[in-house]
Amino acid sequence: MKNSNQDPPDKDLKPNGSTGGPRNFTVHIPRSYIVKFGKLVGICLYFFDVPHRRLVRRNLRFCFPEWSRARINNLSQRIFKNAGITVLEILHCAFISHKDLSGMFRFASGEEHLVNTIRNDHKGVVFISCHIGNWEAGLQFLGCYSTKPLSVVVRNVGYRWVDNFLEHIRTRFGNKVILKKEAWQKMVQTLRNREALMVTIDQSRYKQAVEVMLFNRKATATPAIAMAALRCRCPVLPLFCVREADGTQAIHVHPPIDMQRTSDLKNDLQVNTQKLVAVMEDMINRFPDQWIWFQRPWKKNYPDLYPEWEAKRQKRKRKKLKNSKTSVSL
Repeated sequence: MKNSNQDPPDKDLKPNGSTGGPRNFTVHIPRSYIVKFGKLVGICLYFFDVPHRRLVRRNLRFCFPEWSRARINNLSQRIFKNAGITVLEILHCAFISHKDLSGMFRFASGEEHLVNTIRNDHKGVVFISCHIGNWEAGLQFLGCYSTKPLSVVVRNVGYRWVDNFLEHIRTRFGNKVILKKEAWQKMVQTLRNREALMVTIDQSRYKQAVEVMLFNRKATATPAIAMAALRCRCPVLPLFCVREADGTQAIHVHPPIDMQRTSDLKNDLQVNTQKLVAVMEDMINRFPDQWIWFQRPWKKNYPDLYPEWEAKRQKRKRKKLKNSKTSVSL
């Protein structure tokens, strides 16, 4: 793994700045142990987290109606197992050194696309990914490998200690964090500074999204990535980090996406966003057990698919309407 920056001293690799304690223990845990224990954590979640188990099965049945119940259940268990492994890997990545991190990865495909893109000093670059495999480890890898400063667009979880912990992981090798709520101007500025930007494309607020097809079903996705790439004339490079059987992280880099640019901006945004989603769908089809199926990308067009979510949404709407009527009467 290449890095133009000097490796940070060991004392900076812990959340509390200490030199002993958890790091000395965690860095020597074999990857095979993390995989085995992660599977155990995941299967426990599968049996006890009933709402998310139902959500995963519902999404799978919706996307693959021809699959048997046994196949759906088998894949659901594997999805939870991989989620358990990912959680432990993220904890592990909080303490390992730059040298240890470099030994976790190998290029499965497309290293030449990454090298050619980051060597271009005249343009910024947008990297797209999704919540597949260990996306957090992929961010650390990209920050160390790329010679361009990297900013990652993220959404806060909502628990301060979790958000602080994740920010530590994401920034410990020099990456910067951009919160989605304040993302647009910072995204554009990052690209105009000829730096790199990483965005996951499988989460969006559907009120600010465009309609795309995902597994032959109408879904929503953010057009912000396509808009930023068109405005700043930057290449868009898909990069995914998936887990192999022994725990090694395999980096898959696709060729830059050919972005459509015409006089019809609205159509360009829809077409280009669909291109991004198509690349993501291809990776999910190749590694279906490593994508986080706990999401609801089809909720706008198929609200009946998520009755619990739809009930909460309608309740919020009624409450908002009631409050607005009360304020008017006052």
